[in-house]
Amino acid sequence: MSKQIASALSERRTALLTELTRQVRLSQIASDKMDDAFCQRAGVNLTDERCIDLLDMLGGMTAGELAGAASLSPAAVTAVLDRLERSGLVTRTRDERDRRRVIVELTAQARSLAAEIYGPLAGYATPYLEELTDSELEVIVRFLAVSSEINERRAAELRE
Repeated sequence: MSKQIASALSERRTALLTELTRQVRLSQIASDKMDDAFCQRAGVNLTDERCIDLLDMLGGMTAGELAGAASLSPAAVTAVLDRLERSGLVTRTRDERDRRRVIVELTAQARSLAAEIYGPLAGYATPYLEELTDSELEVIVRFLAVSSEINERRAAELRE
């Protein structure tokens, strides 16, 4: 390969990586705006919203498990759960198999609220997603998984 071709490929790749970084940042900002809108509509703060999202994705868990998943102290997650329980968005129930454990779960009200607010996003995205091949979707899924892992790793480093 000639130096000229290699340089052009390098320039194209640099441009693509720059644009990818830009688009990821814009996507994160848009997600933050969406989360802010959810918080305003639901009457919760961003930490509460993060816990709601984790409970929705991961299902019922103990307060300690939620604290770990959300990177919160035990005291902070207790305050979150107290607020969410008062708002009717979570319940705390004794684990039937181990009565010492208390499982936190979203209520039907929380699920309904999340569906009302976030549900239309699926409709907006469908026309774009239908244009993608399975291979393209696999690349996007892989990229997002790696991106999440990298962000989690760096956030942990900064908390240390």
